[in-house]
Amino acid sequence: MDFNLALVIVVITILGIGLDGCHSKVVQFIFGDSLSDVGNNMHLSRSLAQASLPWYGIDMGNGLPNGRFTNGRTVADIIGDRTGLPRPPAFLDPSVSGEVILENGVNYASGGGGILNETGAYFIQKFSLDKQIELFQGTQELIRGKIGKRAADKFFKEGRYVVALGSNDFINNYLMPVYRDSWTYNDETFMDYLIGTLEKQLKLLHSLGARQLVVFGLGPMGCIPLQRVLSTTGNCREKANKLALTFNKAVSELVDDLGNHFPDSTYRFGDAYDVVYDVISNPNKYGFQNSDSPCCSFWNIRPALTCVPASSLCKDRSKYVFWDEYHPTDSANELIADELIKKFGLLNSDQGGAPSPAPDAAPSPDVAPSPEDQ
Repeated sequence: MDFNLALVIVVITILGIGLDGCHSKVVQFIFGDSLSDVGNNMHLSRSLAQASLPWYGIDMGNGLPNGRFTNGRTVADIIGDRTGLPRPPAFLDPSVSGEVILENGVNYASGGGGILNETGAYFIQKFSLDKQIELFQGTQELIRGKIGKRAADKFFKEGRYVVALGSNDFINNYLMPVYRDSWTYNDETFMDYLIGTLEKQLKLLHSLGARQLVVFGLGPMGCIPLQRVLSTTGNCREKANKLALTFNKAVSELVDDLGNHFPDSTYRFGDAYDVVYDVISNPNKYGFQNSDSPCCSFWNIRPALTCVPASSLCKDRSKYVFWDEYHPTDSANELIADELIKKFGLLNSDQGGAPSPAPDAAPSPDVAPSPEDQ
């Protein structure tokens, strides 16, 4: 054999072995809806679920919209920061590459997305959980091509997985008569359909390597400003809250069952319903002043649905639980994240847990204050 050819073969073999076991960084893969979206929908040109206009993102980075449906950070941002994990970029971010994924993971969350494919159909473009998992499978092919199958399998098995969907399956599907599911099912049969679908999806994720997985439960979705304003009294809609509690109980049992079925895995259920309900019921106890209306609103027109440049902002965003009709503020997200971290025991004496840098509140824009502040 020619010496140079032999040398090339040896070098390739050595490099191959190195690539096939060199990467050990732990990253996150996030599947979710608008509560976790960090920019995917901004790149879906026909999507009606967008956080691409001011004043979204006003208290983060350069203060411009970044695809997050809040004024600052998401719960996933804060938990990752607190536990030392990098923030995964949006899957559709043009800068995402194999190298970026290996260093930071990736976020597939999409505003309007649900566990069910039909959920949020009127948003036109969004990623359902099935679609997000399909995109994850494509990500795996990309990484296998880059570092080899053995190293890729190790990389994905060591990753951290978050699944945080479900509210849209009720608010933008079952509870809206324009959707077929609202008159095809009753509460019990819809819940069976929803949980059965989620079970298949979580089992698929396990088959794809997800070994460390957290499934987030729902908050008191009947208390979001949109649901309150649609009620006749302005109070929380108890039907929606009861559905959230039933969902949480069923998902908690599902996660426990899967954990027992897959002894090689750690599956956890993240439930912050009680603390969020308490914050909404007793805002002053937690340092908030308003828990029933959005900080960003279009004067007295309710529901405004989304925050737009012509909207008026509350004077102090840190004192509001809700940013818009659907989504919490950065301050509320921080409280929720800290509750989940405490429940999971994610921080210990050996893990200092670098604090998630709370955004410096940007100066209020030169717009009239919200009517509630006058």
